[in-house]
Amino acid sequence: MNAIITVVGSDKVGIIASVSSFLAEHKINIADITQTILSGNFVMMMMVSFENADLDIDGLRSALSKKAAEMDVEINVMAEKVFTAMHRI
Repeated sequence: MNAIITVVGSDKVGIIASVSSFLAEHKINIADITQTILSGNFVMMMMVSFENADLDIDGLRSALSKKAAEMDVEINVMAEKVFTAMHRI
């Protein structure tokens, strides 16, 4: 299963490092990533794979919610199938 993770917040040092190390600790692979700064706001979108993960998507949502609060950013996790269906034209 794949999921889409979005991270949005004020730009600061360590956001990518913090999120990517958390994912690595849980054996969640980053299949694709893009990030940018828009008017001082950090915006990142990742596609991740749960193939060898030790968390399911609900566990990831819960854990990243806590991480988001620590980093003062917003992190959302959505199953790839749901994301694709929502963004189909």
